[in-house]
Amino acid sequence: MEPDKPTTITCTVISIDHTSLHYTVCSSCERTLTLPDTQCCTFLKNTTNINSQVGPTSKLLFRVLMSVATDEKVFVVVAFDRAAKVLFGCSAQEFVDFAKIYPFSAETASKILEGEMLRVTLSKPKNGNAQHQRVVSVVPLKSGFRPVIDTLREIYGVRSVKLQKRGANDS
Repeated sequence: MEPDKPTTITCTVISIDHTSLHYTVCSSCERTLTLPDTQCCTFLKNTTNINSQVGPTSKLLFRVLMSVATDEKVFVVVAFDRAAKVLFGCSAQEFVDFAKIYPFSAETASKILEGEMLRVTLSKPKNGNAQHQRVVSVVPLKSGFRPVIDTLREIYGVRSVKLQKRGANDS
């Protein structure tokens, strides 16, 4: 990989760290919040939401650590929110809400993505302290690829949230 140029590779997902798929950021400036009730912006300082884990002034974004294999080596990459949404098919908040009801969803998501062939574009980390290359874009190579959330809904017998809301309004 050349120093500052993104590189596109074809790889297979070996595993995903299902223990930490997301992180909390300020909804105004998107700075990482180390504690859920931390305040970083003027907007946040005027709002009190100490009892909520992730209140309206913060939001969750994906940060997915994946071990991937090419024909030459195995290494770890990190997929942040935009790239991870392609694989998961939902926002990090939607996934966390689903996982609250179905506690093994994160582990199952890891198993769903194991062996998935991807074309990914990797770039060097922008942060000097970062250890892993960033996934800038991802394209699943399987023609019948289904996002993780769709497969989870099928496994757990859950209809789409939109369908559930529409069905509730029909009654």
